[in-house]
Amino acid sequence: MADIRKLEKELWEAADNLRANSKLTSQQYCMPALGLIFLRYAWGRFKAADKAIYEERAKATGRPIPIEPADYTKRGAMYLPEKARYDYLLNLPESEKNLGKKVDEAMAAIEVENKQLAGVLPNNYTELGDDLLAETLRIFNNPALDEGGDDIIGRIYEYFLGKFAPAVASDDGVFFTPKSLVRMIMNVIEPERGVMLDPACGSGGMFVSASDYVREHGGNPTEAMTYYGQEKVEYNAKLCLMNMAVHGMNGKIVSGDAANTFYHDAHSLDGRCDYVAANPPFNVDKVKGEDAQGAGRMPLGISSINKKGEFSNGNYLWINYFYSYLNNHGRAGFVMASSATDFSGKDRGLRQKLVESGDVDVMLYVGSNFFYTKSLPCTLWFLDKGKPEALKDKVLFIDAQNYHTAIDTTHNEWSPWQLKNLSAIVWLYRGQTKKYSELLDEYCAEIRRAAETIDDEDTKSVLANVASYEDFTVAHEALAAFIGKRKEDAKKAVDAAEQRERKRLRESFTEEISQFEERLSVINEALWLTEKFGAGTYTDIPGLCKIATQEEIEEKNWSLTPGAHVGVPPQEDDGVDFHERMGELHSELLRLQAESDQLMATISKNFEEMGL
Repeated sequence: MADIRKLEKELWEAADNLRANSKLTSQQYCMPALGLIFLRYAWGRFKAADKAIYEERAKATGRPIPIEPADYTKRGAMYLPEKARYDYLLNLPESEKNLGKKVDEAMAAIEVENKQLAGVLPNNYTELGDDLLAETLRIFNNPALDEGGDDIIGRIYEYFLGKFAPAVASDDGVFFTPKSLVRMIMNVIEPERGVMLDPACGSGGMFVSASDYVREHGGNPTEAMTYYGQEKVEYNAKLCLMNMAVHGMNGKIVSGDAANTFYHDAHSLDGRCDYVAANPPFNVDKVKGEDAQGAGRMPLGISSINKKGEFSNGNYLWINYFYSYLNNHGRAGFVMASSATDFSGKDRGLRQKLVESGDVDVMLYVGSNFFYTKSLPCTLWFLDKGKPEALKDKVLFIDAQNYHTAIDTTHNEWSPWQLKNLSAIVWLYRGQTKKYSELLDEYCAEIRRAAETIDDEDTKSVLANVASYEDFTVAHEALAAFIGKRKEDAKKAVDAAEQRERKRLRESFTEEISQFEERLSVINEALWLTEKFGAGTYTDIPGLCKIATQEEIEEKNWSLTPGAHVGVPPQEDDGVDFHERMGELHSELLRLQAESDQLMATISKNFEEMGL
């Protein structure tokens, strides 16, 4: 989404208006606000699916088949009865308005169509008052909510959580998993069909992304996947069910004490999962040792228990669980505190056993500022019990801390092309060279499409004739030169314009040039990939990636820290003689120190003359 911060601010102001001007307490108005966001987002996805259905029907011949709710769910949307559609509520005539009752009826109608939402949606909108509710509905009718992608409810919820309950939001691990991390997990575990578990499912982002992945690769997630979740916080579990329903999905979600994964395998899925994906709470302490051991799922062994009979850190409990839940060909991808890759003591022994099993697949280090409310770095772990024999002795390490897109000064993410590039490293490690070749073809096609927007014939010709990765460099040079020339022309045009026209012209040129620079960034990513791996040959890249053997991992004291294996990238020679430059810096330091001494002497003398 282009301007998520602006959207969050607008929605929060509307939500806060509910607190300020209604009878609801601060604790009571969270779910009504989120319920309206849910209703608006559901309508946006319904509209998109509805349009696709009717366009498809218009091309069909013969007797039209009646449209059914399943037509919407297979397109990743939830069927909405007319009375539950956002535009119906917005356009109610004044004579019929009892808006709070109408919204309650809308929520009830959705629960009838979606049995998994029974008792989940808020139903106290009559307490808000029609005028206040109408204003909130109007503000929430923001077109940006139709552009949100995988997990807009989770993202907005995270922002609201920080406003509603800062004490909860600041607890370790209670934070929204960034979309790009979730998508990276799906790209590596490659869900196709079977059982997926998220035993710390939050607002359901892993399930939504898995469903999107299946659909994008030609499958029907409703038929191919079965989703199970555990979520101790009931608010989160409700949001998960809402999020899944919006995307036309069904899932079996357990919440409350029975969903505490440390003590319960709520769905009896130990050893039965094709896929496990999760972002569990990091560094949880005070886990009751006896109860946790009684719940089993610790095939790697038991971490240290303190004198109080507690596990003082739950990270390796989670790692145990994820590994234990997999069937004999299952894959797991999860977010974990970076410190867990190098824990000593008994955890090192557990890690050694995991490495020796041959089921550690990929370890990917993520830099700081990916999380929305946290600046901490993390590591993505990937396990695969179905690894081919040729890879059993090997682990792919990727250090991506310096590879990302800065959204603002405190927030980073992976762009869609960066996600593809990181995935391409995994493909080459696995020998999936066809996928790599298809990505190069995709880059070529994208660059040729960019040619259609260029009005300079020479540049257009270069881009339009890109046929292989060997053409990327010349395409980059041509487009960069074109952008430089366009910037010069824009400056001349703005300077020559009348004063009252300059702002409009400047904004118009800025937007146009920004679009060209976005296309240039695609070529930059194409070059980033092909300068390292060419037409599709994996090689270890210092500072980025390395395939390490178990013997090499043992030499590193069983560390799974990517940086310990990939090393550091080579430093470019800047042509400056080190000793000569250090001599210059030393001389400059002595000069500045002399000036400082002289200045202090002058100040002291002035104070003396003043009698101070």
